[in-house]
Amino acid sequence: MSQQQDLLRDAMRRLNLTRDAFAERLGVRRRTLDTWLLPEDSNESRAMPEMVARFVAEILLHEASTAAAAGTAVDERPLARRIAADGRPQLLSVSQFERSSLEDLFHVADVMQPIARRQKVTRILEGAVLGSLFFEASTRTRVSFGAAFCRLGGSVCDTTGFTFSSMAKGESIYDTSRVMSGYVDALVVRHPEQGSVAEFARATNLPVINAGDGPGEHPSQAILDLYTIQREFSRMGKLIDGMHVAMVGDLKYGRTVHSLIRLLALYRGLKFTLIAPPSLEMPAYLLDLVSRNGHVIEQTHSLEQGLRGADVVYATRIQKERFEGEAIEGYTPEFQVCKALVDAVCKPDTILMHPLPRDGRPGANDLSVDLNHDPRLAIFRQTDNGIPVRMALFAVLMGVDQQVARSMRDVGWRSPAHIGPDDADFDGLD
Repeated sequence: MSQQQDLLRDAMRRLNLTRDAFAERLGVRRRTLDTWLLPEDSNESRAMPEMVARFVAEILLHEASTAAAAGTAVDERPLARRIAADGRPQLLSVSQFERSSLEDLFHVADVMQPIARRQKVTRILEGAVLGSLFFEASTRTRVSFGAAFCRLGGSVCDTTGFTFSSMAKGESIYDTSRVMSGYVDALVVRHPEQGSVAEFARATNLPVINAGDGPGEHPSQAILDLYTIQREFSRMGKLIDGMHVAMVGDLKYGRTVHSLIRLLALYRGLKFTLIAPPSLEMPAYLLDLVSRNGHVIEQTHSLEQGLRGADVVYATRIQKERFEGEAIEGYTPEFQVCKALVDAVCKPDTILMHPLPRDGRPGANDLSVDLNHDPRLAIFRQTDNGIPVRMALFAVLMGVDQQVARSMRDVGWRSPAHIGPDDADFDGLD
């Protein structure tokens, strides 16, 4: 059943169609399509007729032929080669992606969903060892990468902080990378200095993933954010093209928004509302990049004004660790995305996102905890999506992405239908 869901989701992505438009293209009712997309453990889930599967395949083949006839080149290389960094299977920047390669990665992530949801297991990376080098504090990202690698059958060796690293003794990045490459089969690196992960990558031919380099980039976070938006929009019958996204908070040092806005710029006709105090505005080079791609950018210091009409609100915390004697002006407790404000100015289907951690203390100028029971809050679906996305990255960079589907088997334990007791059901639709 998961294969039919993967096929349908992938087709909607490639054709850039909403569920309503896709159902019309197939000549079926929307509700019928929804039953084919429901999780296989749902009582209302239905198997798709074989003739429909063939029709979907024919539609995709026709679209590919039309694109070829129009002179649109289709890159037939493996995904790992298309997103390579200087010819190596490494992920250092979101600039390595085009829209087509993103959509191909999302398809691999869809295949990973049953494993991430504890319904299936695989040993596709059995025997492989991940070196997890975090020279900066992390909980979610470090554990997420480790869990993703383990769910593919691998094991993890990790180190956290400079204090427990040989780099505290003066060892160079080059030496550390080269030595670790003799011990492990892939590296995930976080470092407080921008460009440092690229130095690690230059010293090895192993897969390397940038888990955050100071105020630079956080590519895997941006990819899982975009994957979350795509899945949320698919459920609601919306497309990323033409959407309105509001980015709130520390846009100067927030590496998550730096990476996300670059990925979103690959889509068409977006409106960006950037809401930050004067001292924390988005860097000019990113504004230029987005503008060159034909998107609309508005900047404001007013939270109430900036959130109006947004399809997605992406809030960030202030990156205090990035400040070097700078004053933080205009970022007051009133600069908070709270339930009263969201109810007053946001739409019923606005998606509320945050890369976490958020400051949940009373009066904090962050995404308020009084939104925890609001179904528009997607932050935990966002973190859950980090597992299939990071599994997909490992599988692609290590060359096993085409083997995963046939390697899966049922789990031997019982897992809950919802990970958290307050998780929204959303009618069971993905």
